[in-house]
Amino acid sequence: MTDGEPSTTVAPQPSGSGDAIFEAEGIVKRFGGIRAVNGASMSVREGSITALIGPNGAGKTTFFNLITGFYKPDVGTAVFDGQSIGGMPSYAIARLGMVRTFQITKALARMTVLDNMMLAAPDQPGERLVNVLFRPASSIRREREVTEGALELLEVFNLTKLNENYAGTLSGGQRKLLELARALMAKPRFLLLDEPMAGINPTLGRRLLDHMQQLRSEQGVTFLFIEHDMEVVMSHADRVVVMAEGRVIAEGEPEAIRNDQGVIDAYLGGGSAAGDGGAGTGEPDRDVPEAGR
Repeated sequence: MTDGEPSTTVAPQPSGSGDAIFEAEGIVKRFGGIRAVNGASMSVREGSITALIGPNGAGKTTFFNLITGFYKPDVGTAVFDGQSIGGMPSYAIARLGMVRTFQITKALARMTVLDNMMLAAPDQPGERLVNVLFRPASSIRREREVTEGALELLEVFNLTKLNENYAGTLSGGQRKLLELARALMAKPRFLLLDEPMAGINPTLGRRLLDHMQQLRSEQGVTFLFIEHDMEVVMSHADRVVVMAEGRVIAEGEPEAIRNDQGVIDAYLGGGSAAGDGGAGTGEPDRDVPEAGR
């Protein structure tokens, strides 16, 4: 995808229905002469599990990077829970309750699994020296709560026995699970997952999917996840958003997306000029070298 004529496909606009926790409109990002994201617009309903799919090179991961503050859009707006987040740094967006995981895990290799978890917990009075000196009981109580919460999540993802291991010694699949568990420590309201099932064995994958459903039903957490496994998408997503050539080309319920001719053509056509491997290869989504991960 280059800076020539824009795609003739018109992306669906945010619904503006009032129940959307997140809306993006007209997001554009160029890397040199490549338009990795080319006017993408979408909305995510509060309390939903929404899948973001598309051929390799479609711009999905770059879109995640743009809306979570890791890249700055050239054009476009993003709103989370009624507040504009365009131009905000990633840490500020996370503090609002919009948290993401990465396609390539970001575990802190020289810290233990438990310390990785505890670092992500919000509202820790022990982070301030004045609290440690003058309110030690509060700091100790909160640290105990954080530790208990971290161990509970590690149990969910079958990592309890590894809690004292350095994160750098974990396998790729274990690091993926650690990153998911750590994201949940931040108590997100809106959780964005970049290929959460990649590298995870089927048993733990089912546990992850069950936990997503539980968090949605019990705590109202909203999910947006990138996934190549269409069985997972069709059986667990309430709504599916499809990207191709940096644009959103379709939104709807899974069955409608399954039968959408434009979606079928996008996959069979093999993605975009910025892509690297064609559709359906199962390879990671690389929008542009390094920058588009």
